[in-house]
Amino acid sequence: MLRQRAAQMIVGYVLSGLVTGGIFAIMGAGLTLSYAATGVFNFAHGALGFLAALLFHELNAAAGLPAWLSALIAAGLFAPALGYVLHKAMFRGLARAGETAQIVATIGLTIALPALGLLVVDLAGLPPADATSLPRGVGPHPSVPVGVLGVTLDTDQLITFGFAVVTAIGLWAFLRHTPYGLRMRACVDRRDLAALRGIDPDATSALAWMLGSGLAGLAGVLAVAVLGLDATAYTVLLFASATAAVFGRLRSIPWTFAAGLALGVVQNLVAGYTGFLQEVTGLRTAVPVILLFAGLVLLNRSRERVAGSAAEDAPPPDHLAGLPPWRRRLPWAAGLAALAVFALAAPAYYVGVAAQGLVLALIFCSFVVVTGIGGMVNLAQAAFAAMAALTCGWAFASGLPFAAAIGLGVLAASAAGLLVALPALRLGGRVLTLATLALALLADQVLFQVDAFSNGTIGWPLPALGLGLADTSDPRVLVAVLLVLIGGVAVLVRNLERSASGRAILAVRSAPAAALTCGLSPTRAKITLFVLASAIAGLGGVLYAVAKGSITATDLPAFSGFVWLAIVVLQGVRRIGGAVLGGLVAVAVPELLATWDVSAHVGAILFGLGGMILAKHPDGVLTQLAELRHRKPPPTEPDTGLPVSSPAEGAVFRLEGVAAGYADCAVLRGVDLAVRPGEVVALLGANGAGKSTACAVAAGDLPATGGRILLDGVDVTSWPAHRRARAGILLAPEGRGVFPGLTVEENLRTWLPDPEPVYERLPRLAERRDVLAGALSGGEQQLLTLAPALVRPPRVLIADEPSLGLAPLLVRQVFEVFAELRERGVALLLVEEKATEALALADRVAFMRLGQITWAGPRSEVDGERLTAAYLGVG
Repeated sequence: MLRQRAAQMIVGYVLSGLVTGGIFAIMGAGLTLSYAATGVFNFAHGALGFLAALLFHELNAAAGLPAWLSALIAAGLFAPALGYVLHKAMFRGLARAGETAQIVATIGLTIALPALGLLVVDLAGLPPADATSLPRGVGPHPSVPVGVLGVTLDTDQLITFGFAVVTAIGLWAFLRHTPYGLRMRACVDRRDLAALRGIDPDATSALAWMLGSGLAGLAGVLAVAVLGLDATAYTVLLFASATAAVFGRLRSIPWTFAAGLALGVVQNLVAGYTGFLQEVTGLRTAVPVILLFAGLVLLNRSRERVAGSAAEDAPPPDHLAGLPPWRRRLPWAAGLAALAVFALAAPAYYVGVAAQGLVLALIFCSFVVVTGIGGMVNLAQAAFAAMAALTCGWAFASGLPFAAAIGLGVLAASAAGLLVALPALRLGGRVLTLATLALALLADQVLFQVDAFSNGTIGWPLPALGLGLADTSDPRVLVAVLLVLIGGVAVLVRNLERSASGRAILAVRSAPAAALTCGLSPTRAKITLFVLASAIAGLGGVLYAVAKGSITATDLPAFSGFVWLAIVVLQGVRRIGGAVLGGLVAVAVPELLATWDVSAHVGAILFGLGGMILAKHPDGVLTQLAELRHRKPPPTEPDTGLPVSSPAEGAVFRLEGVAAGYADCAVLRGVDLAVRPGEVVALLGANGAGKSTACAVAAGDLPATGGRILLDGVDVTSWPAHRRARAGILLAPEGRGVFPGLTVEENLRTWLPDPEPVYERLPRLAERRDVLAGALSGGEQQLLTLAPALVRPPRVLIADEPSLGLAPLLVRQVFEVFAELRERGVALLLVEEKATEALALADRVAFMRLGQITWAGPRSEVDGERLTAAYLGVG
């Protein structure tokens, strides 16, 4: 009997866990889909689910629509439409921004979207929507109990699990058996190559955001009966779903679904069968956070860049570099003077508000160290501040002198920073961001809930800091103390940047492997930054508690760090001035809105708009202001003096005076090339001459900064790569132009509606049609790259280093394909570093050196002297 009852309990936990896991799986699948297709991890995924849940509730409760119709409108129409709008307004630009800007912008949406929805509800006079609301579910109301395997579930739970199963099957069928799904998977695999195959990455990303947002909306609607209309609960749901996405490596939707279901079951079993954990407050509910951190560390070790390497977050140009030092410091001196006058003349209340802003500014300085200098996004800063404040309160209450208690608090924060730094040695980018937030949530839910440490809900009282004749109970004294401390941190940061250690840290950030070969220690650099930033945050946390007079476990929640980072980055995370401005803005805006009797939701919405600005100006307000005031016009390219050859008569494809480069580095300087139908033009030159750049510009993979690109006399310079590919310009890129994560047949279908003619010509590919392209040999991959051109010949074929890494026999096969395409009237631009094979096929030859065509003419005029001049730069 006892065994039967125990088995019944286990079945009950498993079934109810599968229901919860179904919600995790649906939301996690949407998160994986949008990230894999666009590269943007959407921290606002939970906010999208909240908005859909809010609309569902209002349509059902206020408009009186049936629950099924309300759910259809909210999850099936509104959520995808919102995803499309956000893609056009924000996400499309964020895909080209650095990781920090992406994280901060989506954090802004996390705050702004729920506020926008709640503001609309307030203004429209609709039924109130808050954490106390009790919305109904999608099923019958009240829900009907149903017996399943001897366990009683209600109709809402069954509907939730049913939707999870249908969603999983539908997504699998969509991605595997539709052209849209194939294009999306191709973009996930190699986005740039997909564009070169005629797939519009922007349209594919828009579809991914629509589907991802629709899944978030569906999860939100299904969860509304359990979570209610608490926006914070949906953010927590996001991180539980992120655990499932992490176990799917943010790429595999089937694994994400399986992990989501398993997470729900594990969470229920832990809650039901670990009674001994009741003594550890919060440990049961922290199961998703623990699994998230474990998954991040075990499954997502960075194989490329690691923490501290932020190549795409390159430092912005210093637009003030040409100004004398006094001009650079004048605005800050004026601001400091204005703040001092304000502190002396303003009423005590407003001086206290300014002091609160400066306390936050001191904490925000820690972001300048770890993110601005180190390039690592750490969301545990609020936990460090809370750790120091609670430690200080506990130590002071235990009888330590106040000064010693403050030192102990800062030391505790530093030690916590050291512990957080250890996984940072293994992780990088968004993975590091999630890991630090997971640790912060774990501290929030477990460590800070231990009564012996936090003194329960009462917290610890702290006295004012005495300074002889005055103490910090006077807000003016507190402002002075904070200005001195922030000034000290500013000097520390400046000296760090200019010191040998600072240069070593910047080297590690830019290229960890190269720094290691130079004898620099990436490990020491990262640990130094984490510990220093943690100490600064801890000192700010202690001052926060001193200003408030006490500290409790809930004063500095982990999600505060979520918002703080966004505020600092919006102002400029690379400068102490950005931290100061961010702290003052963080307290001034809510104060002004309250004074003017404006809804607090407006401030959150404005914050979200700031995130949208980051999509276009990722370096923050201060950098943007400096650029507007002091930006210098780009230097003009000097005239090279080389003659420009006239385009060949009858050319189908021409480059006329094309210039291009990367950032501020010019690579091509007035390139002129022409290719006729049925002609092979060999572009030869030494490594680094600019040949591959010329190919990328010709195909649209890299924009031209000057000159024109013509196809049949039509200027296609402004056309994106996918449009040029559809018009008949095909690039076989350097290396291998295949999608390694797609099968041979799927690779062919990205260019051909029916791959059977290819199999007739190349039986070897037919034998391997179901093999992943990444598992093919180098020669097979190159044949797979060129095979579609045999069936559907392009107007122009640009082959960049096609013989690279191939055996001689395979090189002959590849060049036989080129010869056949020439006979069929294809214009071929053949780029080779090895001259022998190219010259054997070429009709005309062009030599390139330092981004310029130094000679062009018939193959018959090429001799050893010209080859020597082209490759060695002599003669």
